[in-house]
Amino acid sequence: MPIMIEDLAGSVTKVVLSGRIDIAGAQEIDMPMSIVGGSRRAVVIDLSAVDFMASMGLRSLVISAKSILSKRGKVVLLAPQSAVEEVIVVSGIDDLIPIYHDEAAALAAVAPDPA
Repeated sequence: MPIMIEDLAGSVTKVVLSGRIDIAGAQEIDMPMSIVGGSRRAVVIDLSAVDFMASMGLRSLVISAKSILSKRGKVVLLAPQSAVEEVIVVSGIDDLIPIYHDEAAALAAVAPDPA
C-alpha cells in the first residue's frame, strides 16, 4: 500500500506516501487522504519515497490540504524527489502546500501554536 499514517507527538500527523502515485496509486490514497483532510489539523505529507506523481495524485493532496486549511490547520510536503517536486512547483501547488526538505522544519511548521 502506498500510504502509511502516523500520529506523532503534539497532535501532528505524518502521512508517508511511497511508490508511483499514478491513477491506481491515486485511487489507493484517495480515501485515506480524505479521512486525514477531514479529521486532522497538523499534517506533514512525506513524499521522499514517491518516484512518480500523476495529476490524480496531486488532486488527492490538494483536496485534503484544502480541507485541512479550511479548519485553520496546517499542511506541508516533506522531501519530494526532484521529478515530483518539479511537477508540484510547475503546477503551483507549492503555493498552497509549502515544501520542506528538513523533517524537523516541516514538523515545526505544522505544530499547533501554544495556547
